[in-house]
This record gives sequence, structure tokens and C-alpha cells, in this order.
Amino acid sequence: MRQTHLRAGMTLEEIMEHWPDTVAVMLRHHMLCVGCPITAFHSVSDACQEHGIDEKAFTRELELAITEG
Repeated sequence: MRQTHLRAGMTLEEIMEHWPDTVAVMLRHHMLCVGCPITAFHSVSDACQEHGIDEKAFTRELELAITEG
């Protein structure tokens, strides 16, 4: 069974690999995570803090991309 929700502690790399539609969310926010070697280590929380993005809103967008993708 395919995972359909984010789990705490997932790296951005895991998220983008599991759900390619989430890449569009990151690009919409002008995040440089796509193709960055740090994605193997950064969580959503880390990336949001680094880019000054509201984590709750961003997570909702990711979840929406996952469920609609």
C-alpha cells in the first residue's frame, strides 16, 4: 500500500521521491530545494525555517498535492 500522508521527520528528498507533485509546491514558493543535496537531510520544518515560509500553510499545500496528485 502506498503511503498517502506526510510523516514527521521525512526529508524533502523522501517527499519529492514519494510524491513528485510536491515539487510544484516547492517551486511555487521559490524554494531551491529541488536538486539541492541538502534535501537528503532537511525536513519540511528545516526548509520552511530556512526560506521564511509558514510551515502549517506549506504542509497543507504539500498534503493537498499528495491527495490530489
